[in-house]
Amino acid sequence: MDSLVDGNHTAVTEFILLGLTQDPVLRVILFIIILCIYLVTVSGNLCTILLIRLSSLVHHPMYFFLSHLAFVDIALSSSVTPNMLVNFLVDKNAFSFHACSFQLGSVAVFGAAECFLLAAMAYDRFMAICNPLLYSTKMSSQVCVQLIMVAYAGGFLNGCTFTICFYVLLFCGPNRVNHFFCDFAPLIELSCSDVSILTGVASSSSGSLILFTVLVIVISYTYILITILKMRSTEGRHKAFSTCTSHLSAVTLYYGTTTFIYVLPKSLYSTDQNKVISVFYMVVIPMLNPLIYSLRNKDIKEALKRHIGRKIFS
Repeated sequence: MDSLVDGNHTAVTEFILLGLTQDPVLRVILFIIILCIYLVTVSGNLCTILLIRLSSLVHHPMYFFLSHLAFVDIALSSSVTPNMLVNFLVDKNAFSFHACSFQLGSVAVFGAAECFLLAAMAYDRFMAICNPLLYSTKMSSQVCVQLIMVAYAGGFLNGCTFTICFYVLLFCGPNRVNHFFCDFAPLIELSCSDVSILTGVASSSSGSLILFTVLVIVISYTYILITILKMRSTEGRHKAFSTCTSHLSAVTLYYGTTTFIYVLPKSLYSTDQNKVISVFYMVVIPMLNPLIYSLRNKDIKEALKRHIGRKIFS
């Protein structure tokens, strides 16, 4: 049953996800590509987590945050990718009302947690470069755990906000969602209730956390840049800047796409453009993060070489 009668309205009990495309040939091609991306995402991030946990070379706060970033990337991608793959194989991909709510909440939780983790990593780089003598004290294990708890708590609050807004919405008509997952924007378009307040609440939640974390990152890197420019040694400048390039690359990719989706007015882009950017944000970036950090980080590469060497010669 797609719906049931509720008073004077027809209450929707399930949603039909239209997916990325209806072209049968393109669906097969996209299935293969996205399946490969997902397998690389899960294996790459799991390897990052295991390497950080097992290697003594990367037992530093930066890598502690990186291991949690890898976990969040797996969770974020897993929230949407398996169902997207199913969508390529079936003609009608039906999602129950509560399953749709769970998916929306999961994306909101882990998407927000990633923002907070990237901000925490920027603060870590700020302390390491600008206050090296106080680094071990200011970035103790207790402080790192507290920052991680803030990241997950912030993600949980954001997820609760979107989930509550979803349950307040009234759906009494069409149930075909023009997206590959239960995103808030296309769901709003299907609602027959007044959405102005709920749209404002959801936008305020995502906008405020993006603004707060961006401010932390910008302020941290402003001080980092000032400190690097004051260094007399060219080698010292290069070494300090090289420790930030991986994080800056991840920040640029992530915030570039989230700003496009959640901050820019919807009138500036089409639904199809939103879908493409969402794929990049939730499917491609989680795959790229472990590649960015492993290829541009000497400690990670050295730890990987050691473990591979042990496996070969043991």
